[in-house]
Amino acid sequence: MNRIDIHGIALEVAHIPGPTDRAPLVFLHEGLGSVAMWEQRGRNWPVEVCQSTGRAGWLYSRRGYGLSDPVVDVRGPSRWQDRWHIGRHEPDYMHQEAWHVLPHLLDALGVSRPVLIGHSDGATIALLHASKHPVSACVAIAPHVFVEDVSLQAIDRARALYERHPGELRQRLSRYHADVDNAFWQWNDVWLSTPFREFDVRAECESIAAPLLLVQGMGDEYGTMAQLEAISLAARHAQRVELPECGHSPHRDQPDALTRAVKEFLSLAP
Repeated sequence: MNRIDIHGIALEVAHIPGPTDRAPLVFLHEGLGSVAMWEQRGRNWPVEVCQSTGRAGWLYSRRGYGLSDPVVDVRGPSRWQDRWHIGRHEPDYMHQEAWHVLPHLLDALGVSRPVLIGHSDGATIALLHASKHPVSACVAIAPHVFVEDVSLQAIDRARALYERHPGELRQRLSRYHADVDNAFWQWNDVWLSTPFREFDVRAECESIAAPLLLVQGMGDEYGTMAQLEAISLAARHAQRVELPECGHSPHRDQPDALTRAVKEFLSLAP
């Protein structure tokens, strides 16, 4: 395990070796993801896409996920402690990750102008980072730029499953997280909170100048094509890929098609 210290908090990181003459890929995981969760169904998609595009890669687990340090008092009152937010997440938690945590992490890794590849919450974080910081390109897979009822319904079902069958889901998630409750509740609580219904980052997307690829599974249970349409209106240079027979996780449902799309998109990127 590799961990890197950011303001006194250790974050799990993993490196995929590759050529150093092109911008590396930096992978940003979903709301229940981690470094380990990228590898499923016998495939490691980040490794595959790094090899296909001829680039190195970095992955990390956000605080409270994977083997990173946990969020203190994850279901307690929201507050700040030693430059980190603790307690329950607030609606701007993805802004904080994109604009404060990620820049410090990239500096610590010696990475500048990366290609960001984000999934779900990670895709939103990638968009937010690209709206304020220089990147070589940005790939947003199943992003959320505003709150849809379908998302809340799916997340509420996840909560019901977790509460009714905690052992079953906890056992499954324990393969990917050292503290499953920390990972689950920091994501679930904020998404189902009343203030989060006002979450909307469409205006921030207007500031994205870097090459932008948007990807959505046509059977996504956590979001609709309205997300891609909204981003395309804000960032008219964005390219779009809509994948049939694909749910919320194209890198698991359609890994080959996704790799081809990313390879083609990045063929002209630095």
